[in-house]
Amino acid sequence: MKRYILIVLLSLLTLGTYAQSSMTDNQVLEFVMKEHQKGTSQAQIVTKLMQSGVDISQIRRVRRMAEKLQASTTEGVGRRETTGSRQRRNIGMSSSKGRNSEDITNETRDIYDEHEVKANKYSNMRLRPDDDDEDNTYDEYNPDYVEMQDEMNDWMPADTAAMYRQLVKRLKREKAKKKIYGHDLFSQKSLTFEPNENVAMPRNYRLGPGDAVFIDIYGASQKSIEGTVAPDGMLTIEGFGPINVNGLTVEQANARVRSRLGRRYSSSKIRLSVGSTHSILINVMGEVKKPGTYTLSAFSTAFNALYAAGGPSDLGTLRNIKVYRHNRLVSHIDVYDYLQNGRISGNIKLADGDVIVVGAYDCLVNISGKVKRPMYYEMTRRESLGTLLRYAAGFSGDAYTKSVRVFRKTGREYSIYNVNEFDFSSFNLHDGDSVSVDSVLPRYENMVEVKGAVYRPGKYQVGGDINSVKTLIEAADGLTESAFTPRAVMHRRKADRTLKVISVDVEGIMSGKVADIPLQNEDVLFIPTKADVMQEQTISIHGEVQYPGTYKYADNETLEDFVLQAGGLKENASTAKVDVSRRTYDPKATTSDSITAHIYSFALKDGFVVDGEQGFVLEPYDEVYVHKSPGTNRQENVEVKGEVPFAGTYALPTISTRLSDIIKAAGGPNNVAYIKGARLERKVNDSERKRMEDALKMARDQQQQSMLEMAARSQNAGAVTQVMQQNQNAALEKFQIPEYYSVGIELDKALAHPGSSADIILREGDRITIPQYNGTVKINGAVMYPNSVGYVEGKSVSYYIDQAGGFASNAKKRNTYILYMNGMVAKVGHNAKVRPGCEIVVPTKANSKLSMAETLSIGSSAASIAAVIATIANLVK
Repeated sequence: MKRYILIVLLSLLTLGTYAQSSMTDNQVLEFVMKEHQKGTSQAQIVTKLMQSGVDISQIRRVRRMAEKLQASTTEGVGRRETTGSRQRRNIGMSSSKGRNSEDITNETRDIYDEHEVKANKYSNMRLRPDDDDEDNTYDEYNPDYVEMQDEMNDWMPADTAAMYRQLVKRLKREKAKKKIYGHDLFSQKSLTFEPNENVAMPRNYRLGPGDAVFIDIYGASQKSIEGTVAPDGMLTIEGFGPINVNGLTVEQANARVRSRLGRRYSSSKIRLSVGSTHSILINVMGEVKKPGTYTLSAFSTAFNALYAAGGPSDLGTLRNIKVYRHNRLVSHIDVYDYLQNGRISGNIKLADGDVIVVGAYDCLVNISGKVKRPMYYEMTRRESLGTLLRYAAGFSGDAYTKSVRVFRKTGREYSIYNVNEFDFSSFNLHDGDSVSVDSVLPRYENMVEVKGAVYRPGKYQVGGDINSVKTLIEAADGLTESAFTPRAVMHRRKADRTLKVISVDVEGIMSGKVADIPLQNEDVLFIPTKADVMQEQTISIHGEVQYPGTYKYADNETLEDFVLQAGGLKENASTAKVDVSRRTYDPKATTSDSITAHIYSFALKDGFVVDGEQGFVLEPYDEVYVHKSPGTNRQENVEVKGEVPFAGTYALPTISTRLSDIIKAAGGPNNVAYIKGARLERKVNDSERKRMEDALKMARDQQQQSMLEMAARSQNAGAVTQVMQQNQNAALEKFQIPEYYSVGIELDKALAHPGSSADIILREGDRITIPQYNGTVKINGAVMYPNSVGYVEGKSVSYYIDQAGGFASNAKKRNTYILYMNGMVAKVGHNAKVRPGCEIVVPTKANSKLSMAETLSIGSSAASIAAVIATIANLVK
């Protein structure tokens, strides 16, 4: 039972369903099966489903829907409802086949309404907020979790993965089955062949048990009587008793009712009509998907019954379906006649007890290749290959139509027939034949092509008016102005399909001086342009023009023209010196020459030559150089901040302006300025930035190489690599290229001795800051308590270290240094004195658990990095 439910559930993958969670019922089923196939535990599957919002209601809904579908295969005819309407309605078919999946879902949805209320309960479930729970599973004692797991275990047994693999194989086999023309006709949801009940009652319709009968009396008396034909064929009318109408036509039943009621209603007219009709039992036998007995409407036809039975199976015939009535053959149905011609002459109206027999097909033929509808077709013994091509909607546009191949099984081996187009209608097909239609060859039979310098290049029909090179060029609207006519190339195919080249004198042919060349099929004529046969000619301009670059050469262009073409001179361009270089060219030379270019110099004014050769004409590949004027300089500014009367931005009047000059221009230090603490920040220029980037790259490369070598030698490679990486990051990150860097200055000496070495020359972007007196000293780094304390004149470094609690255990005491306010740095022990506003820095030892040899090696590597960093630091001094 469970195995059957699972198979039915898999079939639901093709049906549309409704779900409360983010997953549809189909997706839930597919997800569970795939997870089982991968070996995922049931607990993990339940957890993932609950995380996606799937609840116990949805799991039950999927299961119950499967049971509903299972039960629908034995569904009987519904009981007729008694209503006041005289409209006829179709009697439901026993099989649910053909109805929309939405109908099935709507029928079953009411069953699940009682469970829908629980959906909201589960929609807000969350995982346990347990950080240590890496598996993200629900609490195993959660009642909702336990209930869902029990439900999953009930309809998803442990061997689901193996069953799933078998079902997948089955689906693949079904997908690979033969697709036979017409076999899907009775599986179309939008084509049910249901009869129209609300039409005029046929004259030959015979009443039977279950027919709803309406008797209308009008005239002198007005009355309506409603009744139903009983199983024994009697129609009971109140006050008149039963009247036997079984087997009577509507006309005969009218006459019988009038004779019985006419005595009482002699002055009135009586009319009998039929409302809802009785049902009939039809047997569908043979090679159909669901053979059996079906209850259908009395208006049903043979197609209606075939649709109810699911249509022919893979072995069933569409060409010879038989309908028997009272043991006599009453109809022969050829479905292809309906599909191809729209005729349904054999689709008769059925009667109670009719038997429809679908036998096995007689001849099944496959056609593939270049036809519009390649597939399998059922043929009769008297039908030919031409009929098969008509069934396949004929050849496709790229088909080879002269002949087709037919492969036949002779009972012992294969045989092949090449059927030409004149024998299509006479060549009869056998069961199992396979017809193959080839495509046309990828070549032309009457084509020539012209490419290149013509107005309309492309392929042309050879023959008639186009039979030579001249006529081909004329058909292409002639040569363009850029055509190179002394020599063209034509490719021609030889008998073995290899190419040969024919030289063509286009100019001679077009002028009549040279004989024209006849064309052959698949000739390709290429006419080059002048640009194709020579190198593209250019001229270039560099320097102080608006748009420097390379330009296309034009004849008779002068130097003045070219300068104007490049946008004219920039403001800082020199008009006193403009150079033109011209390449040397000697195609007959046999030795190299020491002269690589000829140089011409000119002076310009407003873009015109005023000195040198007037109207100098440029030649191909000339290069023009417009230099910057040495007398043009833009303003360069520095900034002064802090304790001066006139802080702000100042221009450097000369390239040798010094520190003292700008301080004097700013009014000199005021009475609260701390001159010894003045500092200078310098902006990194392009050349410095480039050198620093190169140095940093070299440092990183060296460190990476050292790390690899150390890891290869060390027994503790991971720790070595980690420590070295830490050292590298600590060292190199301090030297990320900044926008500004500090320059140590001694402003007091610069002001006291202008022009001395202390009075440095300024450059653009410098920022000078003169601070107020700062009477504190900062102690930082590997000390017990980093601190700032008041400056005491004459006290040594050890005094201030003690003020910070002394050295820490990891302090590198010998490397202690002092950073002064003016940017100077001094190492303690080298006569370094503490000054107001300075900072004492105690470096930290690297923490490592490596061996002594590894530590020494790392120290050596770090020392190499330090050397590189020192180089970087020197670049900005």
